Amino acid sequence: MSHKFKLLIDGDDRDGIAGEGEDCFNPATGEVIGKIARASLSDLDDALNAAERGLKEWNSVVPWERGRILKNAADLLRAQQDEIAKILTFEQGKPLYEAKEEIQRSADFFEWGGEEARRIHGRTLLGREPQNHVVIETHPIGVVAAFTPWNFPMAQAAKKFAGALGAGCSVICKPSQEAPGSVIAMCKVLIQAGVTPAAVAVVFGKASEISAHLIASPIVAKVSFTGSIPVGKLLAKAAGESMKTITMELGGHAPTIICGDVDPEATADFLAKAKFKNAGQICLSPSRFYVEESILERFTARVAEHARAWRIGNGTEPETQMGPIVSERRLNAITELVEDARSKGATILAGGNRIGDQGYFYAPTVLTDLPMDAKVLHEEPFGPLLPIVPFTNDDDVLRLANGLEFGLSAYIFTNDSQRQQKLKDGLQYGAVGINDVVTHHPEVPLGGWKESGVGTEGGTEILRPYQTTKFVSIQ
Repeated sequence: MSHKFKLLIDGDDRDGIAGEGEDCFNPATGEVIGKIARASLSDLDDALNAAERGLKEWNSVVPWERGRILKNAADLLRAQQDEIAKILTFEQGKPLYEAKEEIQRSADFFEWGGEEARRIHGRTLLGREPQNHVVIETHPIGVVAAFTPWNFPMAQAAKKFAGALGAGCSVICKPSQEAPGSVIAMCKVLIQAGVTPAAVAVVFGKASEISAHLIASPIVAKVSFTGSIPVGKLLAKAAGESMKTITMELGGHAPTIICGDVDPEATADFLAKAKFKNAGQICLSPSRFYVEESILERFTARVAEHARAWRIGNGTEPETQMGPIVSERRLNAITELVEDARSKGATILAGGNRIGDQGYFYAPTVLTDLPMDAKVLHEEPFGPLLPIVPFTNDDDVLRLANGLEFGLSAYIFTNDSQRQQKLKDGLQYGAVGINDVVTHHPEVPLGGWKESGVGTEGGTEILRPYQTTKFVSIQ
């Protein structure tokens, strides 16, 4: 059944430009599930004008009440998770249980943002003269242009909305065209909970046209983006033309250092589950596996067993462990990485092939005997690929781990506390897991080092990217 994914502006659904728009596909079947509206420049201007008005209306709601409304949105989202999870699975492909986990995490972000809204405060300083004091005020930064990806379409949008709305800002969101429906559903829940309708908007269309129009507008004060490093650089350059502030969570290619003192089978069991979650389409996903030679054979054999046995299928089927790749474009990109490795002499221990000819399924793949110039060791794979490289020396493995432009997440598996300390201190990454793989929960701030981002999202700092300060000296 085909659905129309409409624009959401000032609380109203809009068709966009008549006769224009993109098809939205179910990645498990390749079938069209709906048509995505395309915003005209007039639609974008209406969204900007509504957001400017919505900023004033929403910011006039006291922080305590904003907190109550966001908590209400969290409760409503949890209550509607079964229905919304189906939308998420149909458009993105992940298994239903993973879709429900994402909705729960999105609700947690709303609740956390609402709690932090109630803690907004200023401060007063005594001046340098007896009759003088200084007041430090916190204000919402203004209208936010948010650009969100398809891998966790709701959660990535929810943490931006949670921080921005908690701070008193209004938001215009351009979600990925691959997964439009879940963000629309989320924003309608926000309005249902009591958020000023003009303070939230969802627009679709050609990404470059929308970003250029929104970022150039004097109404927009802040740009928040989650996506690839090259696109992030383009948006940062555009924002810099008018000195707009940016928050960016960009690409990752997480080195995973597995030392010889761990149980190789137990570690392989844990990491296979982490690697193949969401079909490997996670920016925090472990993606370069450096395994100490003393346990290389055992770890590799066990993780290859998992890859061969993993149950691949439609996310709506309860036995499915891993769904499809999100699109044919991404399927082709993953295939290209594997074929490049194969052509350079790599061994494919498991997978290495597309599954079937319906939908965009790719087999969990384990690669060994990789030359160091294999693309999969340098380009973010964003798929169920598990490349393994042996190491013998901690200094050498740190050099390899830090040798790329990425700096989002990294992982260490060892029970040696001194080794944990050395490797943790040596890794140039914004998030490090020790005998663990991290998930971005709202209570922690996540931000990339090097080219993997600017600023953080989440934690007690969740409102900070969406706030500005004013100091007032009173004599």
